[in-house]
Amino acid sequence: MPDTVTLTEDLLGPAEPAVRPAGRPASLEADAISAWFGDHKVLDRVSLTMPAREVTALIGPSGCGKSTFLRILNRMHELIGSASLAGRVLLDGEDIYDRGRRITHARRQIGMVFQKPNPFPAMSLYDNVLAGLKLNGIKATRRGRDDLVEECLTRAGLWKEVKDRLRQPGGALSGGQQQRLCIARSLAVRPRVLLMDEPCSALDPTSTRRIEETIAELSEEVTIVIVTHNMQQAARVSNTCAFFLAEQGTPGVIVEHGPTDAMFNSPQDPRTSDYVNGRFG
Repeated sequence: MPDTVTLTEDLLGPAEPAVRPAGRPASLEADAISAWFGDHKVLDRVSLTMPAREVTALIGPSGCGKSTFLRILNRMHELIGSASLAGRVLLDGEDIYDRGRRITHARRQIGMVFQKPNPFPAMSLYDNVLAGLKLNGIKATRRGRDDLVEECLTRAGLWKEVKDRLRQPGGALSGGQQQRLCIARSLAVRPRVLLMDEPCSALDPTSTRRIEETIAELSEEVTIVIVTHNMQQAARVSNTCAFFLAEQGTPGVIVEHGPTDAMFNSPQDPRTSDYVNGRFG
């Protein structure tokens, strides 16, 4: 596997403008992140390193700030009018919130897959995959587009199932297939990090297993951070794990984080042990 994934000249064609390569999978570091909605503080000085080429799982009960934290990692939190934050998010050491850094640049490098699959239902599978290129102003030849669609659908584990119906609408797929289509769409702009907010919560067991297989296959190519309430899933798919908790109306904090095996089999904090063993939450 090469260190750098690019849109090559064969994809773009010699007459098209060059596309800056997204680069190798990046480490992501949250440094003392606090977050508010209006006067309500939802996260308190959360720090976490999410290593490159690994899957980091964020676990914890509902309402402890996991999804808010995830959205802070690619600057979606600031889209909410009442939202504010403090702290830094470092992508390979560079703060994505630095003045002068464009929000579109951050989101191109740090993609997002949401809890509910959100393909463009009337748009073809082919055009769904390429939607991010249009939004980012990336041009490609017809051959380049064809190759990119096949590549991304293959990486998302969907190509063999849909290769003969690429012109059908995205809304015609099953829920699990729609989620993998959304993963393919995210991959098309060459992200260095892929965030996943409970990507399997609305899916059947068979589709969930296929998404988990896709996560395992992608983890060498892109850094993955996943929010999940499924402890068995966190144990299966992640290398490292962070346990979030908000107690008695206090803001969410990370109680404990570390290698997934240690978090599940020899946690240091009794609250972690209680949660991963199903005694609350």
